[in-house]
Amino acid sequence: MGSVPTPSGPGREPAALPRVSAPAASRSTPAGRLDATRCSVTAAARGDSPVGTASPAQRWLLVEQPGPWGRDALTQSRFDAGVAARLSARARAEGVRVLLVRRPGERLADTGRRWAYADGRPGREGLWWSARTEDADLLSVPWDGSVGERAEGPTYLVCTHGQHDACCALRGRPLARAMPSADVWECSHLGGCRFASNVLVLPHGFAYGAVPGDGADVVAAHARGEVALPWLRGRAGLAMPAQAAQAAAREATGLLGVDDLPVRGSRRLPGTDAEEAEGVERFEVVLAGPTGDVVVRLESRPSAEAVQLTCRATHPAHSRVWTTLAVTG
Repeated sequence: MGSVPTPSGPGREPAALPRVSAPAASRSTPAGRLDATRCSVTAAARGDSPVGTASPAQRWLLVEQPGPWGRDALTQSRFDAGVAARLSARARAEGVRVLLVRRPGERLADTGRRWAYADGRPGREGLWWSARTEDADLLSVPWDGSVGERAEGPTYLVCTHGQHDACCALRGRPLARAMPSADVWECSHLGGCRFASNVLVLPHGFAYGAVPGDGADVVAAHARGEVALPWLRGRAGLAMPAQAAQAAAREATGLLGVDDLPVRGSRRLPGTDAEEAEGVERFEVVLAGPTGDVVVRLESRPSAEAVQLTCRATHPAHSRVWTTLAVTG
């Protein structure tokens, strides 16, 4: 996949943000399953851009639960059914996203009944592991980092939720088994299934799509404290314009540190009635650079064609396409 281009100069066309390249084939992928109708295959063929598609979540509850997961992973798994609804209610009330996790290839008997709280809010980043005696413990334990053992390095979650979308299992499971890190987990639905293989790196919450090969480039980047820009979807928790602006500014400035270019402000710019009717939006996002503000102007518009965005989609839909208009500062 190409990286985010630098802004267009005078007399040049605005630069489109990067597109997905076809993920590398894997011997572990079941033969004949990734056919031409799969959402990740059609997205790669179209060149869909993953920029600006990370989740709005900033806090996560990771619940180790081996065994099969249904479409709704928490309620359709071996997790205590009498606890699941109450846990979901607490998570909604506290603004925490619940993800089921399991080690690649883990059997039900292998579980340590672990759980973790992860906080990706800027300045509060951290992930803390604990163990539960029973599932009901999760209803009362604090979700604030005050309990558990803090993880020392990045934690890699690879979406393998095949009951939600087949592409996630077909592409995600081989990647989870191959990633060169000691802290890799399979996880339930992350979103953006057409960008499988999808990876979420905690605690910062950087989301990646169409991760190639064994994911070594992503692991190596985070070992250096940097993002892997070619496959970056965005930082979870940031608004879509801010995600797209950071990607454009990172490409223009070469600033790849995980804490580089924090968002200082964002505003939607006025447009014409015709643009409004067509769904065209423009934004100005201000990021904090090392020597002053970096200002990014972007345009977002619906994709030209409505398509099936997931393997299970019941009707076609338009995605948003981001274009960099200018990066200054």
